[in-house]
Amino acid sequence: MQIALAPMEGLVDDILRDVLTGVGGVDWCVTEFIRVSDRLLPVSSFHRLAPELQRGAATRAGTPLRVQLLGSDPLCLADNAAFACSLGAPAIDLNFGCPAKTVNKSRGGAILLNEPELLHSILSEVRKAVPAAIPVTAKMRLGFDSKDGALDCARALADGGAAQLVVHARTKVEGYKPPAHWEWVARVKDVVDVPVFANGDIWSVDDWRRCREVSGVENIMLGRGLVCRPDLARQIEAATAGELLEPISWDALQPLLADFWRQARRKMSPRYAPGRFKQWISLLTRSYPQAVTMFAQVRRENDCERLDALLGLDVNAPGFKAAI
Repeated sequence: MQIALAPMEGLVDDILRDVLTGVGGVDWCVTEFIRVSDRLLPVSSFHRLAPELQRGAATRAGTPLRVQLLGSDPLCLADNAAFACSLGAPAIDLNFGCPAKTVNKSRGGAILLNEPELLHSILSEVRKAVPAAIPVTAKMRLGFDSKDGALDCARALADGGAAQLVVHARTKVEGYKPPAHWEWVARVKDVVDVPVFANGDIWSVDDWRRCREVSGVENIMLGRGLVCRPDLARQIEAATAGELLEPISWDALQPLLADFWRQARRKMSPRYAPGRFKQWISLLTRSYPQAVTMFAQVRRENDCERLDALLGLDVNAPGFKAAI
């Protein structure tokens, strides 16, 4: 079984990838999507969303990073994929699941699930352009507004050269509304000859067990579930061995919050760092009642120094340098 950390635009950036993979249990992670339109992107475009490429294409914990591309031009995607590999990407992932309206309007993400022939063309061109030793993978939903073409899309991606498929078990129109249709992951698994990962609505060990039973797949990708419960991958990992792992407590979570804030302060301007911190605290309220109290404390706080004090962060400590 493999457990992957999902790419979530505007949320799972390099900072949160670093913190979450440091908890353990994650086999690989994926960048936020890098938008490819009509040209070869500069190095800065890759390093901005995948700074890990400058550090061995892995997080601090050693978790491998896949570079995700989003677009609709097969040749342009192929050129950028090859370039990403030259920068050190150990795997290329292609996004056919993003539900954002702005992305779909520009022929990116889930809208391409209406065109299985194009999916095949994209995979084929990228696969030809990328060195044979580097896998090309894909993430898809069950369709744009209907599941009717889900199996055709899965076949197109696998036949085009995808080494693995991650299936977010909802359509674009369904967004993130429960339930995730894990039974469709089973149907996808039955029509392709590559490993399939189940994604969607796995918030707990019990959810994972139900997902495994319904989908028939061992591999999973965790998104919001891992963001809200940072040790969920470790809990699932323990459960596969027949063990019970005591969930990480709120007190034990504090060093992770401080680490996240410290990195945000170093990388982001004072204008944006508080918002990113509050975003994570808000999501943690699903799993921790104490996060509700903390969110109430920080909700309207935009002063970085007061947030430093709340987290016990010593800005005068050696080596600490905040972004300006």
